[in-house]
Amino acid sequence: MNQIYESDAKIPVYDTCDILVVGGGAAGHSAAIAAARAGAKNIILMERYGYMGGDATGGYVIMVPNLSWYDKSFVRGLQEEWFTRLKRVPEAILGPDLNKIGWVDKAYVNRWKGIHDCVSRGGYQGAKESCLVRSIYFEPNQLKIEMDKMLLEQTDRIQVLCHSWGVKPIMEGNEIKGVFFESKEGRQAVLAKVVIDATGDGDLFSQAGAPYEKLTDAGCRSSATALVWRIGGIDWNAYTAWLNATQGGFPMIVNGLNKIAGYKTMPLPTNQNDICWLNNWFYERDCSNIKDLTRTELQVRDTIRDIIEFFRETVPAAFRNAYLYDIAPQLGARCSRRLVGEYVMSIRDFAFETHFDDVIAWHSTICQINDCGPVELPYRCILPQKVEHLLCPGRHLSADTAAIDWLNLIPQCVGTGQAAGVAAAVAVLDGTSVRGVDIKKVQDILVDQDVPLPRNEKFRAKDPSYEEMVKEHEYGLYTELAKREQASEGSIKQYRQW
Repeated sequence: MNQIYESDAKIPVYDTCDILVVGGGAAGHSAAIAAARAGAKNIILMERYGYMGGDATGGYVIMVPNLSWYDKSFVRGLQEEWFTRLKRVPEAILGPDLNKIGWVDKAYVNRWKGIHDCVSRGGYQGAKESCLVRSIYFEPNQLKIEMDKMLLEQTDRIQVLCHSWGVKPIMEGNEIKGVFFESKEGRQAVLAKVVIDATGDGDLFSQAGAPYEKLTDAGCRSSATALVWRIGGIDWNAYTAWLNATQGGFPMIVNGLNKIAGYKTMPLPTNQNDICWLNNWFYERDCSNIKDLTRTELQVRDTIRDIIEFFRETVPAAFRNAYLYDIAPQLGARCSRRLVGEYVMSIRDFAFETHFDDVIAWHSTICQINDCGPVELPYRCILPQKVEHLLCPGRHLSADTAAIDWLNLIPQCVGTGQAAGVAAAVAVLDGTSVRGVDIKKVQDILVDQDVPLPRNEKFRAKDPSYEEMVKEHEYGLYTELAKREQASEGSIKQYRQW
C-alpha cells in the first residue's frame, strides 16, 4: 500500500471531563445516564450522528427480545425504562405488558403468537405450555426523542457532542488519557479520567493496545451486515392470517424473497399493524470494512422495489396497498472487532450454572442451550487487558465466536453500558481506577437502578423469589443441548452440529 506522511500538528483540547463516553448507541447512552444518576458530575457523551440509540434508532433494530424468563423480568434497569417512558406515547410500543409475562392463558397467547418472540418458542422445555414473553417492538423515532429527554434531564452533568467522531485514543504508555475526535470544526481532543469505548466496533480499544479478535464464525448471525427498511400500507394481522391458512406459506415467502433479493431477508412486525420492517443478512461481511459497508447499502436499496412488488402480487390481502415507508438512516452492524477482555464469555457459560463475584447483569437471552434462561455477565467482560482507565461495553464485549451471537443484542448493550457508567462514576468518586473499583458498591448501585442481581444481598432482601425461581427451573439446564455440552469438552463444531 502506498503511504503518505501527515505532518505533526498541534491539536486543540476541546474540553476535559471526568468520564468520556464515545458512542451514543444503546451502550453509550446508557453509560452516560447511569454515570450521572450514580453521582458523576462531569460527563461528555460523544456521538458521530445527530441522535442517540445507534442500531436501535438509526439501524431500525426495532424489536428487543427475551427480556423475561417464565414469569420474571430479568432485563430491567434502563432497558425497561425505555418502554415505561414510551408507554405514555400512543402506539409507540407493542408487546405483552410487564405484569402479564409468564401468562399461559390461551386468549392472551393466541393474541400474541403472531408477533415474533412475544410467546415462548414452542413453550419453555421445562413447562407444559407456551407463555407470554416480555419482547417489545417500538417506534425508533419516538425512542430518539425519549433518549434525548433522558439526557436533557441531566444537562448539569452530561455534555452531549453530536456529529463528533471519536477516532483515536490519546495514550501515555498503557493509560488512556482521552480521545482525538473529528467534526466540522476539525480535529480536536477531549481529555478524561475514564474513557468508555461504546463505539460497537472497538474503534478505540483496538488502537489502544488491548487484545481483540475480528469477526465471528461465518455461520453466525453476528457475521452478517444489514440495512433495514420499512413497508407501509400493509395489514400485518391479515398477513399472519394468510400464513396460518396457507400450507407452506412461510417457506414460500422466505424462498421467494431470497430469490428476488439474492440474499436472506424476512418481514417482521412493528409497533403498528400497518407497517412492517424487513431485516436482512449479508454473511461474512465486516461492519468495520468500507467495501462491505458500501456493498450492503447499495444491494439492499437496489432490491427494495422488487421486494415490495413481490409482496403485492403474492399476498394482496395484506400488501395490496404496500409502499416504501422509509429506509434506516444507518447500516445495521452486528459484529466486527471483539474485545478479548479479562474474561471471555463462552458456550460453557450457557451450559453450566456459572456464578461470578463481579456479576453486573443477569440476562435472559435467545440461547437455546439453556432454554433462553438468564446468565450472569461479569464486569471483566467489559474490562480490557493491558489498558488502564478504559471500559468497553456493548456489542463488542468480550465473548468467543459463538457466545457473541447471544450477547451483542440491544439488551446486553444497555445492560453492560449501564454497568460501565456506574463503575466509571464509582471509580471517579472514590478516586480509584476502573480496574480496582469497588465492585460491591457498583452492584448495589445497579440494584438501586432497578437491575436484577438475584444473588446480591441487597436485591435478595427485596425479592428472594428470583433466585428461588431460577433454582426451581434448574437455570434452564434441563435441555438436551446443555446436557450434551456438559458431557463434552465443548467445541464450536459441536455447537454447529446442534
